[in-house]
Amino acid sequence: MTPFVLTRYLTWRFLISCGTVMGALAAFVFIINLAELLNRSSGKEEMTFGIALAMAVFKLPLTMNKLLPFIALFGAIWMFARLARFHELEAIRASGVSAWQFIMPPIAVAILAGIISTTVVNPVAANAASQFEQLESRYLRGRASILAVFPTGVWLRQADGDEQAVIHALRASSADMQLEDVIVFIYEGQDRFARRLDARSAALDDGYWRMSDVYESKPGEASVHHDTYDLATTLTADEVKDSFTSPDTIDFWDLPRFIQTAEDAGFTAVRHKMHFYSLIALPLALGAMVVIAAAFALRPMRFGGTGRLLATAAGVGFLFFFLSDFTEALGLSGLVPPLIAAAAPTLACILTGVTALLYLEDG
Repeated sequence: MTPFVLTRYLTWRFLISCGTVMGALAAFVFIINLAELLNRSSGKEEMTFGIALAMAVFKLPLTMNKLLPFIALFGAIWMFARLARFHELEAIRASGVSAWQFIMPPIAVAILAGIISTTVVNPVAANAASQFEQLESRYLRGRASILAVFPTGVWLRQADGDEQAVIHALRASSADMQLEDVIVFIYEGQDRFARRLDARSAALDDGYWRMSDVYESKPGEASVHHDTYDLATTLTADEVKDSFTSPDTIDFWDLPRFIQTAEDAGFTAVRHKMHFYSLIALPLALGAMVVIAAAFALRPMRFGGTGRLLATAAGVGFLFFFLSDFTEALGLSGLVPPLIAAAAPTLACILTGVTALLYLEDG
Protein backbone atom coordinates (compact mmCIF):
# COMPACT_ATOMS: atom_id res chain seq x y z
CA MET A 1 0.00 0.00 0.00
CA THR A 2 1.34 3.39 -0.93
CA PRO A 3 2.16 5.47 2.18
CA PHE A 4 -0.33 8.22 2.88
CA VAL A 5 2.28 10.99 2.58
CA LEU A 6 3.38 9.74 -0.85
CA THR A 7 -0.23 9.38 -1.98
CA ARG A 8 -0.99 12.94 -0.92
CA TYR A 9 2.14 14.23 -2.64
CA LEU A 10 1.43 12.46 -5.94
CA THR A 11 -2.21 13.57 -5.83
CA TRP A 12 -1.19 17.17 -5.25
CA ARG A 13 1.43 17.09 -8.02
CA PHE A 14 -1.10 15.64 -10.47
CA LEU A 15 -3.73 18.25 -9.58
CA ILE A 16 -1.23 21.08 -10.04
CA SER A 17 -0.07 19.72 -13.40
CA CYS A 18 -3.61 19.19 -14.71
CA GLY A 19 -4.74 22.57 -13.37
CA THR A 20 -1.87 24.33 -15.14
CA VAL A 21 -2.57 22.52 -18.42
CA MET A 22 -6.30 23.25 -18.12
CA GLY A 23 -5.71 26.94 -17.42
CA ALA A 24 -3.38 27.32 -20.40
CA LEU A 25 -5.75 25.46 -22.73
CA ALA A 26 -8.78 27.41 -21.48
CA ALA A 27 -7.08 30.74 -22.19
CA PHE A 28 -5.98 29.57 -25.64
CA VAL A 29 -9.40 28.14 -26.56
CA PHE A 30 -11.21 31.24 -25.31
CA ILE A 31 -9.05 33.57 -27.41
CA ILE A 32 -9.46 31.38 -30.51
CA ASN A 33 -13.25 31.15 -30.07
CA LEU A 34 -13.56 34.90 -29.52
CA ALA A 35 -11.48 35.66 -32.62
CA GLU A 36 -13.57 33.25 -34.69
CA LEU A 37 -16.85 34.78 -33.47
CA LEU A 38 -15.63 38.31 -34.18
CA ASN A 39 -14.61 37.23 -37.67
CA ARG A 40 -18.01 35.59 -38.31
CA SER A 41 -19.83 38.67 -37.02
CA SER A 42 -18.12 40.99 -39.48
CA GLY A 43 -20.79 43.10 -41.16
CA LYS A 44 -23.55 42.14 -38.71
CA GLU A 45 -24.58 45.32 -36.90
CA GLU A 46 -26.61 43.55 -34.18
CA MET A 47 -23.61 41.45 -33.18
CA THR A 48 -21.70 43.53 -30.63
CA PHE A 49 -18.40 42.74 -28.91
CA GLY A 50 -20.29 42.06 -25.67
CA ILE A 51 -22.45 39.42 -27.35
CA ALA A 52 -19.39 37.80 -28.95
CA LEU A 53 -17.70 37.78 -25.54
CA ALA A 54 -20.73 36.13 -23.93
CA MET A 55 -20.88 33.52 -26.72
CA ALA A 56 -17.20 32.69 -26.23
CA VAL A 57 -17.83 32.23 -22.49
CA PHE A 58 -20.85 29.99 -23.14
CA LYS A 59 -18.88 27.84 -25.59
CA LEU A 60 -15.86 27.38 -23.32
CA PRO A 61 -17.25 24.78 -20.81
CA LEU A 62 -18.31 22.38 -23.57
CA THR A 63 -14.96 22.67 -25.36
CA MET A 64 -13.00 22.10 -22.16
CA ASN A 65 -15.17 19.10 -21.33
CA LYS A 66 -14.21 17.55 -24.65
CA LEU A 67 -10.52 18.28 -24.01
CA LEU A 68 -10.45 16.54 -20.61
CA PRO A 69 -8.64 13.41 -21.91
CA PHE A 70 -5.94 15.67 -23.36
CA ILE A 71 -5.70 17.53 -20.06
CA ALA A 72 -5.35 14.29 -18.10
CA LEU A 73 -2.74 12.96 -20.53
CA PHE A 74 -0.54 16.05 -20.66
CA GLY A 75 -1.01 16.70 -16.95
CA ALA A 76 0.21 13.18 -16.17
CA ILE A 77 3.09 13.46 -18.68
CA TRP A 78 4.20 16.73 -17.12
CA MET A 79 3.97 15.29 -13.60
CA PHE A 80 5.96 12.13 -14.43
CA ALA A 81 8.50 14.15 -16.43
CA ARG A 82 9.15 16.43 -13.45
CA LEU A 83 9.41 13.45 -11.10
CA ALA A 84 11.91 11.81 -13.45
CA ARG A 85 13.88 15.02 -13.98
CA PHE A 86 14.50 15.50 -10.26
CA HIS A 87 15.08 11.74 -9.75
CA GLU A 88 12.02 11.46 -7.54
CA LEU A 89 10.78 8.43 -9.46
CA GLU A 90 14.07 6.68 -8.80
CA ALA A 91 13.79 7.44 -5.09
CA ILE A 92 10.21 6.17 -5.01
CA ARG A 93 11.14 2.95 -6.79
CA ALA A 94 14.19 2.48 -4.57
CA SER A 95 11.94 2.62 -1.51
CA GLY A 96 10.15 -0.50 -2.75
CA VAL A 97 7.06 1.15 -4.23
CA SER A 98 5.98 -0.51 -7.47
CA ALA A 99 4.76 1.32 -10.55
CA TRP A 100 1.23 0.06 -9.90
CA GLN A 101 1.28 1.67 -6.48
CA PHE A 102 2.58 5.11 -7.41
CA ILE A 103 0.24 5.51 -10.41
CA MET A 104 -2.89 4.66 -8.42
CA PRO A 105 -3.31 8.14 -6.79
CA PRO A 106 -3.37 10.04 -10.13
CA ILE A 107 -5.58 7.36 -11.69
CA ALA A 108 -8.04 7.67 -8.80
CA VAL A 109 -8.03 11.47 -9.14
CA ALA A 110 -8.57 11.20 -12.92
CA ILE A 111 -11.49 8.79 -12.52
CA LEU A 112 -13.06 10.95 -9.80
CA ALA A 113 -12.64 14.02 -12.02
CA GLY A 114 -14.36 12.15 -14.86
CA ILE A 115 -17.30 11.23 -12.64
CA ILE A 116 -17.67 14.83 -11.46
CA SER A 117 -17.39 16.08 -15.04
CA THR A 118 -20.10 13.72 -16.28
CA THR A 119 -22.57 14.17 -13.43
CA VAL A 120 -22.00 17.77 -12.32
CA VAL A 121 -20.04 19.77 -14.90
CA ASN A 122 -21.80 18.35 -17.98
CA PRO A 123 -25.24 19.76 -17.08
CA VAL A 124 -23.65 23.20 -16.68
CA ALA A 125 -21.76 22.84 -19.97
CA ALA A 126 -24.92 21.63 -21.76
CA ASN A 127 -26.90 24.61 -20.51
CA ALA A 128 -24.11 26.97 -21.60
CA ALA A 129 -23.96 25.25 -25.01
CA SER A 130 -27.72 25.72 -25.37
CA GLN A 131 -27.33 29.43 -24.62
CA PHE A 132 -24.53 29.62 -27.19
CA GLU A 133 -26.64 27.96 -29.90
CA GLN A 134 -29.54 30.31 -29.23
CA LEU A 135 -27.29 33.35 -29.59
CA GLU A 136 -25.63 31.87 -32.65
CA SER A 137 -29.02 31.21 -34.29
CA ARG A 138 -30.20 34.72 -33.53
CA TYR A 139 -27.15 36.78 -34.42
CA LEU A 140 -25.07 34.69 -36.84
CA ARG A 141 -27.30 32.20 -38.64
CA GLY A 142 -30.38 34.43 -38.65
CA ARG A 143 -32.83 31.67 -37.78
CA ALA A 144 -33.79 29.66 -34.73
CA SER A 145 -34.37 25.93 -34.48
CA ILE A 146 -37.31 24.76 -36.60
CA LEU A 147 -37.75 21.33 -35.01
CA ALA A 148 -38.69 20.22 -31.51
CA VAL A 149 -39.41 16.72 -30.21
CA PHE A 150 -41.71 16.14 -27.23
CA PRO A 151 -43.51 13.12 -25.78
CA THR A 152 -46.65 14.45 -27.50
CA GLY A 153 -44.97 14.28 -30.92
CA VAL A 154 -42.91 16.36 -33.32
CA TRP A 155 -43.34 20.10 -33.85
CA LEU A 156 -42.07 22.01 -36.89
CA ARG A 157 -42.44 25.60 -37.91
CA GLN A 158 -41.86 27.29 -41.23
CA ALA A 159 -42.36 30.66 -42.90
CA ASP A 160 -43.50 31.05 -46.48
CA GLY A 161 -43.97 34.64 -47.54
CA ASP A 162 -46.59 36.27 -45.31
CA GLU A 163 -47.74 32.91 -43.90
CA GLN A 164 -46.42 31.13 -40.84
CA ALA A 165 -47.14 27.41 -40.40
CA VAL A 166 -46.81 25.30 -37.27
CA ILE A 167 -46.80 21.57 -38.00
CA HIS A 168 -47.47 18.84 -35.47
CA ALA A 169 -47.13 15.09 -36.09
CA LEU A 170 -47.51 12.17 -33.71
CA ARG A 171 -44.76 10.20 -35.47
CA ALA A 172 -42.05 10.89 -38.03
CA SER A 173 -39.46 9.12 -40.11
CA SER A 174 -36.18 11.01 -40.17
CA ALA A 175 -34.89 8.93 -43.09
CA ASP A 176 -37.39 10.26 -45.66
CA MET A 177 -39.11 13.03 -43.62
CA GLN A 178 -42.46 11.26 -43.59
CA LEU A 179 -44.93 12.57 -40.99
CA GLU A 180 -48.00 10.71 -39.70
CA ASP A 181 -51.19 12.03 -38.07
CA VAL A 182 -50.41 15.60 -39.05
CA ILE A 183 -52.01 18.85 -37.92
CA VAL A 184 -50.96 22.15 -39.52
CA PHE A 185 -51.89 25.55 -38.07
CA ILE A 186 -51.46 28.32 -40.63
CA TYR A 187 -51.26 31.98 -39.62
CA GLU A 188 -51.24 35.12 -41.72
CA GLY A 189 -48.68 37.65 -40.59
CA GLN A 190 -47.45 36.93 -37.10
CA ASP A 191 -50.49 35.75 -35.17
CA ARG A 192 -53.74 35.87 -37.20
CA PHE A 193 -55.10 32.33 -37.54
CA ALA A 194 -56.06 31.55 -41.16
CA ARG A 195 -56.79 27.83 -41.44
CA ARG A 196 -56.06 24.36 -40.14
CA LEU A 197 -55.10 21.21 -42.03
CA ASP A 198 -55.60 17.69 -40.65
CA ALA A 199 -53.86 14.97 -42.67
CA ARG A 200 -53.19 11.28 -42.36
CA SER A 201 -49.61 11.75 -43.57
CA ALA A 202 -47.24 14.29 -45.08
CA ALA A 203 -43.98 13.79 -46.99
CA LEU A 204 -41.38 16.48 -47.59
CA ASP A 205 -40.73 16.90 -51.30
CA ASP A 206 -38.87 19.50 -53.31
CA GLY A 207 -40.55 22.77 -52.35
CA TYR A 208 -43.69 21.43 -50.68
CA TRP A 209 -45.24 19.03 -48.21
CA ARG A 210 -47.25 16.36 -50.09
CA MET A 211 -50.17 15.67 -47.72
CA SER A 212 -52.76 12.89 -48.10
CA ASP A 213 -56.33 12.49 -46.84
CA VAL A 214 -56.56 16.14 -45.78
CA TYR A 215 -59.37 18.07 -44.10
CA GLU A 216 -59.06 21.84 -44.43
CA SER A 217 -60.85 23.99 -41.86
CA LYS A 218 -61.29 27.77 -41.90
CA PRO A 219 -62.95 29.97 -39.25
CA GLY A 220 -66.71 30.07 -39.80
CA GLU A 221 -66.66 27.58 -42.71
CA ALA A 222 -67.33 23.85 -43.05
CA SER A 223 -64.37 21.50 -43.43
CA VAL A 224 -63.30 20.60 -46.95
CA HIS A 225 -61.74 17.23 -47.80
CA HIS A 226 -58.78 16.83 -50.18
CA ASP A 227 -57.34 13.52 -51.28
CA THR A 228 -53.98 15.25 -51.59
CA TYR A 229 -52.82 18.72 -50.68
CA ASP A 230 -49.51 20.42 -51.39
CA LEU A 231 -48.35 22.87 -48.74
CA ALA A 232 -45.57 25.11 -50.01
CA THR A 233 -42.35 25.15 -47.98
CA THR A 234 -38.81 26.39 -48.24
CA LEU A 235 -37.53 23.70 -45.88
CA THR A 236 -35.25 20.91 -46.99
CA ALA A 237 -34.65 17.56 -45.32
CA ASP A 238 -31.10 18.59 -44.43
CA GLU A 239 -32.33 21.78 -42.74
CA VAL A 240 -34.82 19.82 -40.65
CA LYS A 241 -32.21 17.23 -39.61
CA ASP A 242 -29.62 19.91 -38.82
CA SER A 243 -32.19 21.63 -36.60
CA PHE A 244 -32.57 18.47 -34.49
CA THR A 245 -31.43 19.12 -30.94
CA SER A 246 -27.67 18.71 -30.59
CA PRO A 247 -26.60 16.13 -27.97
CA ASP A 248 -24.15 18.70 -26.60
CA THR A 249 -27.06 20.86 -25.39
CA ILE A 250 -28.74 18.06 -23.41
CA ASP A 251 -27.31 17.27 -20.01
CA PHE A 252 -26.32 13.78 -18.92
CA TRP A 253 -29.35 13.21 -16.72
CA ASP A 254 -31.87 14.17 -19.42
CA LEU A 255 -30.29 12.25 -22.29
CA PRO A 256 -31.99 8.86 -21.66
CA ARG A 257 -35.43 10.47 -21.61
CA PHE A 258 -34.71 12.51 -24.74
CA ILE A 259 -33.42 9.42 -26.59
CA GLN A 260 -36.59 7.50 -25.73
CA THR A 261 -38.80 10.44 -26.75
CA ALA A 262 -36.97 10.89 -30.08
CA GLU A 263 -37.20 7.19 -30.93
CA ASP A 264 -40.89 7.07 -30.01
CA ALA A 265 -41.43 10.01 -32.36
CA GLY A 266 -39.67 8.15 -35.18
CA PHE A 267 -36.31 9.92 -35.19
CA THR A 268 -32.99 8.17 -34.96
CA ALA A 269 -31.02 9.06 -31.83
CA VAL A 270 -27.71 7.34 -32.61
CA ARG A 271 -25.69 10.53 -32.08
CA HIS A 272 -27.34 11.07 -28.72
CA LYS A 273 -26.77 7.45 -27.67
CA MET A 274 -23.08 7.66 -28.56
CA HIS A 275 -22.77 10.93 -26.67
CA PHE A 276 -24.43 9.36 -23.62
CA TYR A 277 -22.16 6.30 -23.69
CA SER A 278 -19.10 8.52 -24.19
CA LEU A 279 -19.99 10.47 -21.06
CA ILE A 280 -20.30 7.21 -19.12
CA ALA A 281 -16.90 6.07 -20.43
CA LEU A 282 -15.21 9.42 -19.70
CA PRO A 283 -13.91 8.52 -16.19
CA LEU A 284 -12.24 5.38 -17.58
CA ALA A 285 -10.85 7.37 -20.51
CA LEU A 286 -9.17 9.83 -18.12
CA GLY A 287 -7.74 6.96 -16.10
CA ALA A 288 -6.45 5.36 -19.31
CA MET A 289 -4.61 8.56 -20.21
CA VAL A 290 -2.75 8.42 -16.88
CA VAL A 291 -1.79 4.76 -17.46
CA ILE A 292 -0.42 5.59 -20.92
CA ALA A 293 1.60 8.51 -19.52
CA ALA A 294 2.98 6.31 -16.75
CA ALA A 295 3.90 3.50 -19.15
CA PHE A 296 6.02 5.87 -21.22
CA ALA A 297 7.50 7.54 -18.12
CA LEU A 298 8.98 4.31 -16.72
CA ARG A 299 11.23 3.61 -19.67
CA PRO A 300 12.99 7.00 -19.70
CA MET A 301 13.73 6.56 -16.02
CA ARG A 302 15.61 3.38 -16.81
CA PHE A 303 17.01 3.84 -20.29
CA GLY A 304 16.98 7.57 -21.06
CA GLY A 305 15.27 9.33 -23.95
CA THR A 306 12.63 11.12 -21.90
CA GLY A 307 11.69 13.71 -24.50
CA ARG A 308 11.28 11.24 -27.35
CA LEU A 309 9.19 8.76 -25.42
CA LEU A 310 6.99 11.41 -23.81
CA ALA A 311 6.37 12.82 -27.27
CA THR A 312 5.33 9.30 -28.30
CA ALA A 313 2.92 9.24 -25.37
CA ALA A 314 1.40 12.50 -26.60
CA GLY A 315 1.08 10.92 -30.05
CA VAL A 316 -0.88 8.07 -28.51
CA GLY A 317 -3.22 10.64 -27.01
CA PHE A 318 -3.83 12.18 -30.42
CA LEU A 319 -4.48 8.72 -31.83
CA PHE A 320 -7.19 8.35 -29.18
CA PHE A 321 -9.06 11.28 -30.69
CA PHE A 322 -8.59 10.03 -34.25
CA LEU A 323 -9.87 6.62 -33.17
CA SER A 324 -12.84 8.31 -31.48
CA ASP A 325 -13.75 10.09 -34.72
CA PHE A 326 -13.36 6.87 -36.70
CA THR A 327 -15.54 4.77 -34.40
CA GLU A 328 -18.09 7.61 -34.24
CA ALA A 329 -18.38 7.50 -38.02
CA LEU A 330 -18.88 3.74 -37.86
CA GLY A 331 -21.55 4.16 -35.19
CA LEU A 332 -23.42 6.88 -37.09
CA SER A 333 -23.40 4.75 -40.24
CA GLY A 334 -24.95 1.84 -38.36
CA LEU A 335 -22.02 -0.52 -39.00
CA VAL A 336 -21.19 -0.71 -35.28
CA PRO A 337 -23.59 -0.55 -32.29
CA PRO A 338 -23.42 2.86 -30.52
CA LEU A 339 -22.22 1.34 -27.25
CA ILE A 340 -19.25 -0.38 -28.90
CA ALA A 341 -18.45 2.67 -31.03
CA ALA A 342 -18.38 4.92 -27.96
CA ALA A 343 -16.46 2.52 -25.70
CA ALA A 344 -13.90 1.16 -28.20
CA PRO A 345 -11.39 4.07 -28.01
CA THR A 346 -11.34 3.99 -24.22
CA LEU A 347 -10.92 0.21 -24.10
CA ALA A 348 -8.12 0.40 -26.68
CA CYS A 349 -6.26 2.99 -24.60
CA ILE A 350 -6.69 0.99 -21.40
CA LEU A 351 -5.37 -2.21 -23.02
CA THR A 352 -2.45 -0.34 -24.65
CA GLY A 353 -1.43 1.37 -21.43
CA VAL A 354 -1.78 -1.70 -19.21
CA THR A 355 0.09 -3.92 -21.70
CA ALA A 356 2.97 -1.43 -21.96
CA LEU A 357 3.11 -1.01 -18.20
CA LEU A 358 3.13 -4.77 -17.62
CA TYR A 359 5.94 -5.21 -20.12
CA LEU A 360 8.09 -2.43 -18.67
CA GLU A 361 7.40 -3.24 -15.04
CA ASP A 362 7.33 -7.02 -15.03
CA GLY A 363 9.31 -7.78 -18.15
